[in-house]
Amino acid sequence: MKINPITPCLWFESEAEEAANFYVSIFKNSEIKSISRFGKAGYEYHKKEEGTVMTVAFTINGQPFVALNGGPMYKFTEAISFQVFCDTQEEIDHYWNSITTNGGEESMCGWCKDKFGVSWQILPSNLSALMSNPETSGKVAQAFMQMKKFDMAKLMEV
Repeated sequence: MKINPITPCLWFESEAEEAANFYVSIFKNSEIKSISRFGKAGYEYHKKEEGTVMTVAFTINGQPFVALNGGPMYKFTEAISFQVFCDTQEEIDHYWNSITTNGGEESMCGWCKDKFGVSWQILPSNLSALMSNPETSGKVAQAFMQMKKFDMAKLMEV
C-alpha cells in the first residue's frame, strides 16, 4: 500500500469514529479504510479502555485522513481549515448544509465549522479566477464579504 506524502491527522477527544463516519457520509468517493483500537498495553499513558477506538483511517474524496482519539488536551481552531471547491450552487448548498446542520456553525465568506469544531471553507471553483481579474476582484470581494454561504449567481453578477 502506497502512503501519500501528506495525510492530515485530526485529534479528537473521543469522537474519531463518529467524525470519520460523518465526513464519509457527506463526500463522494470517501470511505473508512481501517480502525485501530487501544489495547491493554500503555493503559498507564492513554487511560483508555481496551477495545476503545484509537484511530480511524479514512478518505474524503480520495484524500487520506486519520482521526485520532487523543483526549481533551487539544481543540480545533480556524487556524487550520479544509477548502472544498464546488462547481455548482447545488454542491455549495450540499456541503454547507451538511456541515452546518446538527450542531455546526456558520461564519462569513464561505467559512463554517462542523459539530466537531473542524473549520471548512465551501468555495466556488472559479473564485480564484474572479479574484485574479483586476477588473472584478474588488467587486467580487465586496460581494462575498456580505455573504455567509457563497451565492455563485451574485458573484457572477459583478
